[in-house]
Amino acid sequence: MVDIIKTNAVFKAGEGNKGTLSFEIPAAQINGGLDEAFNQQKDKINIPGFRKGHVSKDMFLARFGEEALYEDALNAILPDVYDQAVTDADITVVGRPQIIPDDLKHGGPWKIHAEVVLAPAVKLGDYKGIEVEKESDEVSDDELNAELARLQKGEAELVPAKEGDKAENGDTVVIDFDGAVDGNHFDGGKSENFSLSLGSGQFIPGFEDQLVGHQAGDDVDVKVTFPKEYQAKDLAGKEAVFAVKIHELKKLETPALDNEFAKDVDDTVSSLEELKAKTKEKLAKDKADKSQDQFEDAAIQKVVDASSLDPDKLPDELLQDDISRQTQNFFNNLASQGIQPQMYFQITGTSQEQLTQQMTEGAPNRVKTNLVLEAVARAEKVQPTADEINAQVKSLATEYNIKEAEVEKSISAGLLSHDLKIQKAVDIIVSNAKAVAKK
Repeated sequence: MVDIIKTNAVFKAGEGNKGTLSFEIPAAQINGGLDEAFNQQKDKINIPGFRKGHVSKDMFLARFGEEALYEDALNAILPDVYDQAVTDADITVVGRPQIIPDDLKHGGPWKIHAEVVLAPAVKLGDYKGIEVEKESDEVSDDELNAELARLQKGEAELVPAKEGDKAENGDTVVIDFDGAVDGNHFDGGKSENFSLSLGSGQFIPGFEDQLVGHQAGDDVDVKVTFPKEYQAKDLAGKEAVFAVKIHELKKLETPALDNEFAKDVDDTVSSLEELKAKTKEKLAKDKADKSQDQFEDAAIQKVVDASSLDPDKLPDELLQDDISRQTQNFFNNLASQGIQPQMYFQITGTSQEQLTQQMTEGAPNRVKTNLVLEAVARAEKVQPTADEINAQVKSLATEYNIKEAEVEKSISAGLLSHDLKIQKAVDIIVSNAKAVAKK
């Protein structure tokens, strides 16, 4: 269970977009912080008659006083309490605050002041009753036929081509090849009995195209130019000739669209008509889900576009925080699938720099969207309950397959409350938006 920290937070505006956030740290959090601070310090102190790490807390307090733990205790508990105070005060801050402990007394509450810089103010445009285009979820005959053709292709088998048949894109050829640059053979340029699907883009541009129109038994000289960005630097940008021998030509043979095919594809149906009905139903659901997602995104974007910021330039701190958060979320999602960042970059042929660039390009709109949604939540006086926050903890624990205690340790109640406010703001916009047929 997540405990909602009562911070009694109050924000007092100062000059420009600066101000002072005053809040309290309750006794329960102080006691937890003191315990954590003691556990950090007990292994470092020497008291005659006690081994390091074996002094009791009472003995420590009697010798050094509770105040000796205050700095470490404050460092331990301040992040979560500060997050909650920002949420309670209903403000959006930029960068790190300047923390000023005001009154740290035994038993608490501890009183804290934080000098903060606010994010730009939002002037909301219309966010209720907006008209948004929405795609139809009806499935056309062409769409159904295309899906049935895809299912047919999935059941297709490669069979030897008839004598005299010529290679086409989509066919598979079994080849020997031996490449050379200026008459000199190179590493990796030779192979025997290699199966190549024409049109797959598996080889460098132009190679597969030059095998189209040939048949089994043909010898072909394939002339290509390696891309300038080719991974083997000694070959990049150079012209090469590959001597190719086509041993076999295979073509995809698709099954007939009949009752037997239907039963092979889906063992819950007994006829082609049943398969068509079931396929159409699935396509309709997929289209409806996609249409709804696009409708929601478009509704939010319309509200964002209709709203303005003052000042209109987004602070670099907000943009950098967003980029860091998005990148970390991306890596967390990879980790939940058992994929390390370096493995991802190798598989996709991308780099950390490219990922950062991708995150950077979308940052301004993401940051403005967040500010606008916070403004909607503020206008609607949205306030998540303790039950809703605890339900979110359970949901996150299930999603990432971790214990609820781990979620509570890694995400403060203040941040969870903020995320729920944002989701409620989204729900308000979407539920009040009017869907109109896409032209």
